[in-house]
Amino acid sequence: MSTRVDNSTVTAAQARAVAEDARESTWTRPSFAKGLYLGHFDLSLIHPHPEPAPFDAERGEAFLAELRAYCETIDSARIERDALIPDEYLAGLATLGVFGMKIPREYGGLGLTLTYYGRALELLGTVHPAFGALVSAHQSIGVPEPVKVFGTEEQKRAYLPRCAAGAVTAFLLTEPDVGSDPARMACAAVPSGDGTEYVLDGVKLWTTNGVIAELVVVMAVVPPHEASEAGAAAGQSAKGGITAFVVEANTAGITVENRNSFMGLRGIENGVTRFHQVRVPAANRLGREGQGLKIALTTLNTGRLSIPAMCAGAGKWSLKIAREWSNARTQWGKPVGQHEAVGKKIAFIAATTFALESVFELSAALADAGMKDVRIEAALAKLWSSEMSYRCADELVQIRGGRGYETAASLAARGERAVPAEQMLRDLRINRIFEGSTEIMHLLIAREAVDAHLSAAGDLASATATLAEKGRAAVAASGFYAKWLPQLAVGKGQDPRAYNEFGPLAKHLRFVERESRRLARQTFYGMGRWQAKLEYKQAFLGRIVDIGAELFAMAACCSRAEMIRIEDPNKGRHAIELADAFCGQSRLRTAELFAALWNNTDDDDATLAAAVLAGDNGWLEEGIIDVSEGTGPWIADATPGPSTKENQHRRYR
Repeated sequence: MSTRVDNSTVTAAQARAVAEDARESTWTRPSFAKGLYLGHFDLSLIHPHPEPAPFDAERGEAFLAELRAYCETIDSARIERDALIPDEYLAGLATLGVFGMKIPREYGGLGLTLTYYGRALELLGTVHPAFGALVSAHQSIGVPEPVKVFGTEEQKRAYLPRCAAGAVTAFLLTEPDVGSDPARMACAAVPSGDGTEYVLDGVKLWTTNGVIAELVVVMAVVPPHEASEAGAAAGQSAKGGITAFVVEANTAGITVENRNSFMGLRGIENGVTRFHQVRVPAANRLGREGQGLKIALTTLNTGRLSIPAMCAGAGKWSLKIAREWSNARTQWGKPVGQHEAVGKKIAFIAATTFALESVFELSAALADAGMKDVRIEAALAKLWSSEMSYRCADELVQIRGGRGYETAASLAARGERAVPAEQMLRDLRINRIFEGSTEIMHLLIAREAVDAHLSAAGDLASATATLAEKGRAAVAASGFYAKWLPQLAVGKGQDPRAYNEFGPLAKHLRFVERESRRLARQTFYGMGRWQAKLEYKQAFLGRIVDIGAELFAMAACCSRAEMIRIEDPNKGRHAIELADAFCGQSRLRTAELFAALWNNTDDDDATLAAAVLAGDNGWLEEGIIDVSEGTGPWIADATPGPSTKENQHRRYR
């Protein structure tokens, strides 16, 4: 049987079908964020948000203290200089139990909550972001999480203790010509005739931790075949599909062909991994054949919360440096922080940092409690935090001026404090790309946000439905909207007494409630205007999603500030000031997004983009030299076959 999967003729409809089939479409638990997009602002779903049990908090705090003590012995400049996390640092983390933070205690892990896991990543990431990438890739999307959720008891006992003890793992999904479109996946897993093993062939790109991993989770396409598993009827056909496997990294036929380098995250162990006739026991398969993409997406639901945690840490560090520098640097007779232009940047960083931490803490607490569906919350947290933390770092570089652009090593060499502001900017940039780029996150969240409309519209939202089918769908949809739309006319946000228990923050919660209903109405207008074409209005959908993200962040800030006030009135006073400032800034951004829904240049931009792609404006590119010309193809060849390169894989223990 051929070990090559032909994905060259995948249509847009087929690609959507693959993604839709893997999407979890049912909602058995309430979701605060989903409600925001439907005009249902139910504050009780998040306030007061759950707090860790005393036992979990005690263990979590004790671990953070140990981790902080160890982190203070690490030379982060060495990692940046050598682009490598030293083996002794990896061993030190393993001894502390860092690689088993989320693994249940019965399997040798620490069994920390997501909240404390995130706080640990926040701490590690400020020592050097490569630590955050290492640990989150291993624990959030590597072997531990999918095995914990989808593995058999035998698989859990075989792999989880190893992972907890320091066996670094990786998650292999992306391919040279496959990013967010899994229907094009070419890596194949062909079952043997007796069903005891699979043979893997293909190439995986950007395999974070792959260079030092002992175990990897590989996503590969199983072609349709005759079932041979025990219990299957003789001759019964199996559809196959994208399937997940746990694979030993030292298996014959696996070659790490390259250790990749990036603009940031120096020290990350990211590579290109080739599989050639790699034999994997059927017992290593996770879940059923064809369940791989669902496993990947489910793993990412909470795995994405590692990024908001590290973004919150980056915000805190940016605020600390901005405050200290702006008090130390004097221009025109006073510290630069006292000049309004710089002061506004400091206020933005401070308010946004409070929001970054609030968004993470709320999302993690909801996930830990398990009473709510946090798919949209986690996705919004990842999307919003990756964008806003980068803006904080950019403003820090601007506040620092020339010193912000200068490397820490250069600053130290000439006798000044080695502040790696430019490194922070470089390191944070990747968060807007990996684990779902901002653009893909917009589409993913938008799909969930308009799900109720698509369900109600039925064939109205189908590009292939006949006029008769659309007519019947219109009648059916009218029943849904006849009940739903009137609910969007009035709400608590119009009552000046609503949410008064939040004091000065009550006005912001009333704003969120009103704007949630407005957001739902605007989504309905878009559905009515474009119907089946709505999925192609990506700019419109992106703004819809971003409005919901701002509303979510405002609600998180108000809830957290009030909880802090109750626990510590003095600290709470400052928390309320921060939340008030953030909500004021966020309301302005929200107003701009609403205005841009219908007043924009989207159509003109689409026309211009088409002309550029057609080469109509080639003359505009004249007068330059493209030094990349002739250096190689846009996408490297990933044809299955034996490797011709030296294996870059290494073991740290």
